[in-house]
Amino acid sequence: MVTSADGAFWKTGTLTPTTSGTADVTADDASLKQRWDGFGGTFNEAGWDALSVLSASDKALAMSLLFDAANGANFAYGRLPIGASDYALARYTLAETANDYTMASFSIAQDKKLLIPYIKAALALKPDIHLWASPWTPPGWMKDNNSTDSGNMKDDDKTLSAFALYLEKFVQAYAAEGLTIEAVHPQNEPGYVNPYPSCAWTGALYIKFIRDYLGPLFEKDKVPAQIWCGTMSNQSDGTIATNLASDAKAMTYVKGFGLQWNTKGAISSLKSKNVPIMQTEHKCGNYDFATDYWSQGSYSASKPQNDYAYGIESWKNIKDWIVAGVNSYSAWNMVLDTLGTNLNASKPWHQNALLTVDRSAKKLTATPAYYVFRHLSQFVAPKATVIGTSGGDALAFKNPDGTIVVVMYNSGAAKKATVSLGGTKFQFDMPGNGWATVHHAK
Repeated sequence: MVTSADGAFWKTGTLTPTTSGTADVTADDASLKQRWDGFGGTFNEAGWDALSVLSASDKALAMSLLFDAANGANFAYGRLPIGASDYALARYTLAETANDYTMASFSIAQDKKLLIPYIKAALALKPDIHLWASPWTPPGWMKDNNSTDSGNMKDDDKTLSAFALYLEKFVQAYAAEGLTIEAVHPQNEPGYVNPYPSCAWTGALYIKFIRDYLGPLFEKDKVPAQIWCGTMSNQSDGTIATNLASDAKAMTYVKGFGLQWNTKGAISSLKSKNVPIMQTEHKCGNYDFATDYWSQGSYSASKPQNDYAYGIESWKNIKDWIVAGVNSYSAWNMVLDTLGTNLNASKPWHQNALLTVDRSAKKLTATPAYYVFRHLSQFVAPKATVIGTSGGDALAFKNPDGTIVVVMYNSGAAKKATVSLGGTKFQFDMPGNGWATVHHAK
């Protein structure tokens, strides 16, 4: 078992069998919930650029902390942008020539500079990472404002056919680099327009694009990547997902749903479709607006907090989504520098990350949120099953090998805690305002 508390992260503890007392948390491996596919994070140019200032050993340490099975978070999934996200170093797409409907100018040359080396460094450590991708924006000429930022997707046959081809070319170009893209989500946050790479879609157009353009093209050309309905963020995006789920033809192509932020309420209805649901983007922290588990007065216009409070917020959000029924959970930026500045032209948003780099001191730091993820991700294996718990603030899983993982959060003072696993009780020292992971072979 491992515990973490403020200033005392990742401490190995001792379990003592006991027959007395009432368990603080009981894990019930007869109460089976959803299949668990894994945890992951997002590759962005800004992360690799931040790591570039570190020594080779610290850079390797960062990758180990994220992907190593024995000494790190053991992430199973990797998200990547198709073209620039708001954590690219500059705005770009992969087909910048206007009206290039045949994708003659399509190129991943920019990706080869920072993004692909980042991905390959992770794969060198963990070769079986599941890679999936989403665009923040189509090429600007496919939108009504001819810009990467904001704007609306055009609704005409030539543009929609070209965008489907764009996504196919992306999968093929990455395959040529030895990188298998397992799934494509056609648009990041279709319900938002922002002063950084983004694009708005109506629900009808999004469904039409998958049903009549992207799905048929991928099927005809035998593109190996799956098509998912994602990544949905605005509450109205949740409606897009539920409406798509009712379109029988569109659902012949869709193999999963990607939900984030304000769409948790759609999970209950989407579960009936018997396809996986991924939480695609952990909340980024440092919000200048009201949201769950955050004091808006803590917002900073100059830097993100990356503090213990964000670790607690992270735990609560992760737990909420898993209890709601998702099959996997993705962090947002795995690595940023201590400023965490995005591409928002009018008002830069300084966001949190799991690992931070102090560029001046050339120092790598694992944040409290990193340890919250690791308390789960290092021990819970893909194809585990979420199981029920009673008592306390906890999540529990049964791994394919029969081992049980319980992660507990104690918001009070340090104490002797008791956990019951499959009828056997164990006692241990639980830190105050901290976490404990118990990994037990029945």
